[in-house]
Amino acid sequence: MVIDNKVLTDEIIKLLNGGTAHATFDDAIEGLPAHQRSQKPNGLPYSIWQLVEHIRIALWDMLEFSKDGNHQSPKWPDEYWVKSEAPENDEVWEKSVMQIKTNLAEMTNLVKTGELFIQIPHGDGQTLLREALQAADHTAYHVAEIIIIRRLLGSWKS
Repeated sequence: MVIDNKVLTDEIIKLLNGGTAHATFDDAIEGLPAHQRSQKPNGLPYSIWQLVEHIRIALWDMLEFSKDGNHQSPKWPDEYWVKSEAPENDEVWEKSVMQIKTNLAEMTNLVKTGELFIQIPHGDGQTLLREALQAADHTAYHVAEIIIIRRLLGSWKS
């Protein structure tokens, strides 16, 4: 039996970019009123801003680990979650959103190399396949949380 890496690669790319079975990151933040970035409805422990920043930090960490043997991961859990409930301003929000999009595109490009099964030399058994699946899963999980918060705040479109 021959495994077709292109089929697997294409499916991972779809998963990283969302949309086949769930909303994308772009879907989740599209049309979000700026004042809702900091709201924590019904006693939830985090705001949409905190979720966006968590997605950004974790995705950046997985990407950098996948490509750089000198990368140092942030301290878990403290450095993966921002304490501020709101971005300082629109520019900070946009910068975070753009880094997520850039990092997703870069992870997609790594997956396109087809080197999915080779162990990452500086890891302890991880492969690009594992890191890409983890990045997709982690992002989708928190995208769903953003949508739930938007539903509770009355700003989700469906």
